[in-house]
Amino acid sequence: MFRKILIANRGEIACRIIKTAKAIGVSTVAVHSDVDAKARHVALADEAVALGGAAPKDSYLRGDLIIAAALQTGAEAIHPGYGFLSENPDFVDDVVKAGLVFIGPSAKAIRAMGLKDAAKALMEQAGVPVVPGYHGDQQDGGFLAGQAEAIGYPVLIKAVAGGGGKGMRRVDDKADFAEALRSAKSEAANAFGKDAVLIEKYVAAPRHIEVQIFGDGEDAVHLFERDCSLQRRHQKVIEEAPAPGMTAAMREAMGSAAVRAAKAIGYSGAGTIEFIVDGSEGLHPDRFWFMEMNTRLQVEHPVTEAVTGLDLVEWQLRVASGERLPLRQEEIRLSGHAFEARLYAEDVAAGFLPATGRLLHLAFPDHCRADTGVRSGDEISPWYDPMIAKIITHGETRAIALARLGRALDETEVAGTVTNLSFLGALARHAGFARGEVDTGLIARDLADLTRGSDHTRRETVLAAAAALHAAGISEAPTAGFALWSPRSRQVRLDRQNGVIDAVITVEGPDAARVDIAGEVFWARRQGAGWRLEGEAPLRIVEAGGIHVFGAGTTASFTRHDALNRNAAAGPGDDMTLAPMPGLVRAIFVSEGTEVAANQPLCLLEAMKMEHTLKAARAGRVAAVFVSEGQQIAAGDPLVQLEAESMADA
Repeated sequence: MFRKILIANRGEIACRIIKTAKAIGVSTVAVHSDVDAKARHVALADEAVALGGAAPKDSYLRGDLIIAAALQTGAEAIHPGYGFLSENPDFVDDVVKAGLVFIGPSAKAIRAMGLKDAAKALMEQAGVPVVPGYHGDQQDGGFLAGQAEAIGYPVLIKAVAGGGGKGMRRVDDKADFAEALRSAKSEAANAFGKDAVLIEKYVAAPRHIEVQIFGDGEDAVHLFERDCSLQRRHQKVIEEAPAPGMTAAMREAMGSAAVRAAKAIGYSGAGTIEFIVDGSEGLHPDRFWFMEMNTRLQVEHPVTEAVTGLDLVEWQLRVASGERLPLRQEEIRLSGHAFEARLYAEDVAAGFLPATGRLLHLAFPDHCRADTGVRSGDEISPWYDPMIAKIITHGETRAIALARLGRALDETEVAGTVTNLSFLGALARHAGFARGEVDTGLIARDLADLTRGSDHTRRETVLAAAAALHAAGISEAPTAGFALWSPRSRQVRLDRQNGVIDAVITVEGPDAARVDIAGEVFWARRQGAGWRLEGEAPLRIVEAGGIHVFGAGTTASFTRHDALNRNAAAGPGDDMTLAPMPGLVRAIFVSEGTEVAANQPLCLLEAMKMEHTLKAARAGRVAAVFVSEGQQIAAGDPLVQLEAESMADA
């Protein structure tokens, strides 16, 4: 076993690897960019080496600096985590040339599976079923359009290199093919440095089921399957193991195909074979097809660990240090069910736009596993993926595991940035999902219900009432803050992003209080050192840069009203388009004087590894364009302004 390893990554996966390394007595070296100097993974590691600038190209993608750091600190091996350099065969070659061990597959294996078209051809030779489509080198737009028509719409355009939904577009009609192809190629080129794409038949009721495999270069085993069908824009949201509705025959067929794929390239280490499955009539052994292989550890590996009781990072270290596979296929057992939910800093109401901000407060319940790379006080940076944590639960049955996931999400506390926490809670309570009726289109079909929330206005008032009680300062003594010569009532003013909230607190005795707010009356009873609103589930209140109220999967933040703060002003309205997040202006589609229709694209913003098209809020004439292509902008920067409607009509 290694004495010391370097982890060429950041965030939750770096922290995850450090945890296992410590458990088996292996020292760790962290690397970090300038903005990550005080990050959690740096604090957990035994040593740390600075790489450089904030941008990945100046830090986490600098293979030369990472190898130099490993040699300088006496590390014997490099663990790549996932993302960044984890599937870069040139980096693997450089690691080996430097006399170090790469904790993962060989460069040859990565090259064999790195390009989707070549991988599919290899899988066909190995007897693994593949999706009908065009996987050749010809990239002429007209030719590809002809291939799409021959395959039959709907089709998927997919980047040959990379993954994660980048460079992928669904096309339902040939009239939309040319624009979808342009967009997919642009996004692929920006994300992976290659704009080559392939065309595949789109499966009508698709499920995304993948098989965890592990090899030692000679032999290979599978560790059962994961269902990753709950996706948004081709990004996984909630994963589970095993797949709901899986039959013994289907599991045998998929597991055997995955092992054949691994053995065909002499695979060593952890990997995943991803299959697209036609779930329209249940799961059948003749209705799954190879999509791609991820030659690394996956983000969702914890659900496999939960149902097998195995530590996949430990397996990686043992195999990379020269051991054979720790278990034979027949020794690997499947036990219970597990879920993983990905908690992101993102604005669901704004179309799931990535968000930034300082985490004023972050806490997870003790009864779940939470893999995270951040802590209270940390900044969600615009330079990297905005994942906050992965929340994992396990149970004897699927229903128990899902109920535990719902509870864990309800009890997770995040303040300081908008998140998808409530959205995840709605998914966990989705009736169809609870029945195991999953496919990749579920979120898109039910998006309105999943993002609506229940009695949102009433809930906001409840949380405001709790915050007002806290702000009144009567948690410890019922008369605190109330003068002897005044009625035992007090007005409390709170600020929220959407305005000022007025509440009147009246103490009715040592253990009772009344809150009058927004025309509603709430009664509260003393509970321990705090108060509980009658008829409501317990609410948790934290004061950190504001008053944050948590309960039943909802969160609200307030600040005490400052009467001297008169800087609040009306927003820009429909005339001005502002940057919703920091990013790079990739393209501008209008100029001064351009007449635009409502929802017409104005510009293309690249942020947090994805492209976002910003559209006109209304019809009108462009008065000014404030940015240029290639410009780096901050959140809130003005981008495009329309003429005032009175001017446009003049």
